[in-house]
Amino acid sequence: MKKAQRALSRKAKGSSNREKAVVRVARAHARVADARRDFAHKLSTQIIRENQTVVVEDLCVKGLARTKLAKSVYDAGWSQFVGMLAYKAARHGRLFVRIDRWFPSSKMCSACGTVTESMPLDVRMWTCRCGAVHDRDVNAAINILAAGRAERPNACGGTVRPAA
Repeated sequence: MKKAQRALSRKAKGSSNREKAVVRVARAHARVADARRDFAHKLSTQIIRENQTVVVEDLCVKGLARTKLAKSVYDAGWSQFVGMLAYKAARHGRLFVRIDRWFPSSKMCSACGTVTESMPLDVRMWTCRCGAVHDRDVNAAINILAAGRAERPNACGGTVRPAA
């Protein structure tokens, strides 16, 4: 794709060679998009087939795209992937739960439930007042799973989470 775009930029506007280069660039873009979509389909199908319940955190993709990770965030196609998970879960009879983006998944201790005031992104390991040592990502995954379990109804149809 990079080579095709470079070649396109060198062509004179209005020439037939430029038109051919435009077609090459379009094909390269389509090939990359097809590969990403294919990977997302395969991974989402595998996740849905292997799990009864899938819980995802509703991320602010626009906010993440303002960081230095912008290209990676947009290339991942998060909303497309989550959409695939949602419709495949419905098709296969699986439970799909989205957790609110404001849920303090990485700041909440998975052992005792206390929430720290603030935690910058560069803090990857932290110790709670209860003495538990947490890896930020593993702790967030545990909290998201627990929140997803609390969101679903119990056997009687009531909510699992007690009223505040």
